[in-house]
Amino acid sequence: MLVIECIYEAPIKKVWEAITNKDQMKQWYFEVSDFKAEVGFEFQFYGGNEKKRYLHRCTVVEVELLKKIAYTWNYEGYAGQSLVTFELFSEDRNNTRLKLTHSDLDTFPADNPDFAEKNFNEGWNNILGQSLRNFVEMDSFPNQ
Repeated sequence: MLVIECIYEAPIKKVWEAITNKDQMKQWYFEVSDFKAEVGFEFQFYGGNEKKRYLHRCTVVEVELLKKIAYTWNYEGYAGQSLVTFELFSEDRNNTRLKLTHSDLDTFPADNPDFAEKNFNEGWNNILGQSLRNFVEMDSFPNQ
């Protein structure tokens, strides 16, 4: 299981919108086909590296407005299914802590190095620590 936490200089509503609005997700995450923060909603996107692209298939399984969203994560044509959970905590009016948990990574084929935990760790740290941070902190405090 992989757990990553980041604190963003942005209000919780802005971070929530970034992780649940398909137009915003496309700017920092992946080119999602569509997205709704509704239990049962299915979405997909391509990810991977220059050598191999994988179709990710996901289903939203839990939603708590402004607090938590979780979805299954699997790869078309490969065994295994994991769970991605984003949890948001308001540190104060202008700061939000995001806790990402990606569990059940060991259900993916162990003989495929692309599914190694270190790759998920590097990917999420890049996505959350750079891409999402740059997106939500951009213009967070326009009057300062």
